Amino acid sequence: MYRGYFSLREAPFSITPDTAFFYPHESAQAALNTLLVALRSGEGFLKIVGEVGCGKTVLCRQLLNTLQAECVTAYIPNPDMGPDDLLMALALELNIKLTPPISRHSVHNALRDCLLRHAEAGRNVVVCIDEAQAIPLRTVESLRLLSNLETEKRKLLQLVLLGQPELDAKLARPEIRQLLQRITFSEYLGPMRSDRVPLYLAHRLATAAIDGNTDIQLFEPAAARAIARYSGGVPRLVNVLAHKCLMLAFGENVHRVTLAHVQLAARDTPGVQPPVAWWRWRWPAGRSRPAVLDRDSGSKL
Repeated sequence: MYRGYFSLREAPFSITPDTAFFYPHESAQAALNTLLVALRSGEGFLKIVGEVGCGKTVLCRQLLNTLQAECVTAYIPNPDMGPDDLLMALALELNIKLTPPISRHSVHNALRDCLLRHAEAGRNVVVCIDEAQAIPLRTVESLRLLSNLETEKRKLLQLVLLGQPELDAKLARPEIRQLLQRITFSEYLGPMRSDRVPLYLAHRLATAAIDGNTDIQLFEPAAARAIARYSGGVPRLVNVLAHKCLMLAFGENVHRVTLAHVQLAARDTPGVQPPVAWWRWRWPAGRSRPAVLDRDSGSKL
């Protein structure tokens, strides 16, 4: 409702993953670089773990877009399925035509033949599995067997697992330790640093602006710092808060988001960081807080 009012051609803070808005802050760029270097060097099994809302899906899509011209890619967004269904989903992503009767053995053979054809043509095949913490234990063995597909010189299939921290706990289980040992590179995707949040806000506004206006300034500096503080640098929370702030500013018929707007938005947003007490800014952790006299009782707080 506020796009025209703020000279925007699309919503700048949608939580739908969109690679057009990908912002390469330090953690995201490090994860992307690790994946690109490892995949281009032929590594077979890679892992990215990140907290909720830190941008794993948009990172995955950015990776697939980057590799599109040099690899055959496949994307499985929801791996909460049995072993047979996972093989079928992978075959569908790789455009493999299956002929009845269909069995696990026939699908596995069709996958192998497809991968061999791509290898003979000099093409790498990269499969990204998002929300990998949801993979059932009985399906993990299928992944391990897929990682066995190789020639004497190279892996036929490269797998990238992206998931929440629960993925590490699952991979640490003794019954699937063989899969953990096959992961050659891993990276942690964390929140943005607080000083990156104002730049992130400006980046998304410039991307969504009409006529490519890169100098659109809607957030006052104090408001941008408050969004960084309340969100903890988690991109999804930044987007939610920023969207609500723009709605508030639009409702008040003003063109700048203020600190008051951010405070109102934060009250309406579950999961934000609680406000920091005023004295913690002057007396950080490790220094004792000075005693404050309660005027009514006369006792020290």
